[in-house]
Amino acid sequence: MKNFLLPDLGEGLAESEIVEWHVNVGDTVETDQVVLTVETAKAVVEVPSPCSGKVVNRHGEEGDIVNIGALLLEIEELVDGSSKAKPKEAQKSDAATVVGNVSQHAHHVNVDDFWIGGDNSHVDQRPVTAMPSARLLAKKLGVSIEKVEGTGPNGLITDSDIYHEASRQQPGTEVLKGARRTMAGAMAESHRNVADVTITEEASLESWSANEDISARLIKAVVYACKKEPALNAWFDADTMTRCVHSKVNIGIAVDSSHGLYVPVLRDADNFSAEGVRRWLDETVKGIRERKIAREQLQHATITLTNFGAIAGIYATPVVSPPQVAIVGAGRIIEKVVMRDGQPVAIKAMPLSITFDHRACTGGEAARFTKKLVWHLESRYQD
Repeated sequence: MKNFLLPDLGEGLAESEIVEWHVNVGDTVETDQVVLTVETAKAVVEVPSPCSGKVVNRHGEEGDIVNIGALLLEIEELVDGSSKAKPKEAQKSDAATVVGNVSQHAHHVNVDDFWIGGDNSHVDQRPVTAMPSARLLAKKLGVSIEKVEGTGPNGLITDSDIYHEASRQQPGTEVLKGARRTMAGAMAESHRNVADVTITEEASLESWSANEDISARLIKAVVYACKKEPALNAWFDADTMTRCVHSKVNIGIAVDSSHGLYVPVLRDADNFSAEGVRRWLDETVKGIRERKIAREQLQHATITLTNFGAIAGIYATPVVSPPQVAIVGAGRIIEKVVMRDGQPVAIKAMPLSITFDHRACTGGEAARFTKKLVWHLESRYQD
């Protein structure tokens, strides 16, 4: 019997959310066949089977959060074209080895404490078996592990069992998953590490045509401002006190979805026409809605754009995502009255909120960037 554990998916990510299972108990799988899709803090990843065989048990349901080393599948390996399982003693040995390795390597939990519970001197008390990660999770969520029914091999308690019990004990609560969980961590990191300042301005849209593509105009204006004042198109490393000012403009575009906030990256944005930007946006948003966005599509942004005004809001304090040093926020387009030759005139204007990391950018650099951004938005558009 082969126990298939969630592998390390790279980039120091300790946990993943099960998005979709592609196999059921009783199915026969081949080596490298995709058996499930998971979502990490970086992207949606397809996970292949490490061997051929018959799926005997499946652990975890869609929506569950599982840690590296968590048991996913038990596969009866194919030997000489037929399915032959190892003796029961070997199965027990495999399971103990897996749990022991995970506890020592991933969580530094003493293997001797694997059997936990109350006073074991009472022979009528059921010993509790749990993955080390499940024990730690139970402590964090305040779950009494003795009351949890394990769904793993021989009643082994898994992370998903703890989450299930937590939801039962606290009706109405929700464990953050996927993009929402990632957002929570990113926002906390920014709050701790960024000396953020927000500058606001308005751009008059008098020169805009009736069918103007707002997103494309914003992206082209950000590119222009980055070229004219590159200090905000940069990364900052506080540990080494170094700043990397980029010549290329890779714009992270904040996209709201039912699964949470995603920020796909339009690389080399200065090489895109308005039509090219629109095609990229449409294809990318479709991929996010279908949860089919690759890790590399979310990496290497040099500056971020959020058009929150498409939903609501005039001004805001957008949050910078390190190592970037700036984010541009566009608010809801408003109508206002201005004076022209002594006469009141109604115009449309776009509120802008630019947050920058004051450790890496001066106020003057941020103000000049904002001025160039407004100038481009107010000009008659030329691709």
